[in-house]
Amino acid sequence: MRDAYTDQLDSIRDDLVGMARLVREAVTEGTTALLEGDAQRAEQVISGDAQIDALREKLEEHSFELLSLQNPVAGDLRMLVASLRMVSEFERMGDLAVHVAKIARLRVPEIAVPTSVVPMIERMAAVAEVMIAKVEHIIAESDVAAAEELEQVDQEMDKLRRNSFRELLGSDWTYGVEPAVDIALLGRYYERIADHAVSIARRVVFLVTGEHPQYAGNAATL
Repeated sequence: MRDAYTDQLDSIRDDLVGMARLVREAVTEGTTALLEGDAQRAEQVISGDAQIDALREKLEEHSFELLSLQNPVAGDLRMLVASLRMVSEFERMGDLAVHVAKIARLRVPEIAVPTSVVPMIERMAAVAEVMIAKVEHIIAESDVAAAEELEQVDQEMDKLRRNSFRELLGSDWTYGVEPAVDIALLGRYYERIADHAVSIARRVVFLVTGEHPQYAGNAATL
């Protein structure tokens, strides 16, 4: 009986890793749609969000079932409570990827990102994708050291976000109001994806150690 219970807990961990992978793919595809003005790809990201939502429902149901039937204690209880928080974070990250795709779709047949800003958006997207990939590893391996290191990666995203504002407010911005609004929103979306990744990593630290980590930064709170 205990083996079956352990298998169920492992299944929740596996589904969390799978959810992270789906989110990472959504961010990648949404960014590609954005930078290539690909309406079809944008639509796939938007419609694909239903898969992330469905996995969230599955994980929530499974976690609540174990909470009600198994009366878990200590580490197992932390695992189930943390998983309920993580799925919410992942769903929000998926929603942010959808927002990126919607900007891409809105501007087709034009490309929403001005040429001079493309490198910065590409880097923000790359950092977000790296952070999500690290979260996959952190959850799969309960890697506290990697979770703590993620805070440093997030600092690059914060720096990129500040640079985007300087770009928008600079005297040489010649693209007008509409692209400025798009870039401001995109910067916020990628920044929030990174914040959620850090928040999830912090939950893994709590899961493993039973202690709430205290790091500097702007990540979402526990």
